[in-house]
Amino acid sequence: MSTPSAAARREVYRIDWLPGTDALHGTCHCGAENTAEDPVRMWEWMLAHPEGHQPGGTTS
Repeated sequence: MSTPSAAARREVYRIDWLPGTDALHGTCHCGAENTAEDPVRMWEWMLAHPEGHQPGGTTS
């Protein structure tokens, strides 16, 4: 069995809506988490990786 190539590996970004709020909770592929109400702000945070990321921690 071979090891997946760099092209075959994927970075997974997850954004969940927190029911009953306007908040979104994002989890980056590195494990860092963030909560924001603005979807654009959330995606900017995720795509700015690693700037502003603290794996396993939450920022706002």
